Amino acid sequence: MMKPIALALAISTLPYTVFAMPAIGDVVGTNPTDATAALEKSGCKVSDFEPEGGQIEAKCSDAGGKAWEVYIDPKSGKVSQIKDGD
Repeated sequence: MMKPIALALAISTLPYTVFAMPAIGDVVGTNPTDATAALEKSGCKVSDFEPEGGQIEAKCSDAGGKAWEVYIDPKSGKVSQIKDGD
């Protein structure tokens, strides 16, 4: 009877892994190639980069299609802020 419990637990945690996103402080890189690879590995599909307020803004969407703006420090490559893109 342990199998149904284990299966239920695995299924209940699935949404948390599917919608994983980068976190503030994550190092994603200072160039578009590295940043795109790191963000997409974290579940954020990149559609565009643009400079904004001394930061690099990556426009991306999560696995559910929700839009996000991820701000990256151009010197350290660290994520400094994440905003809802809608």
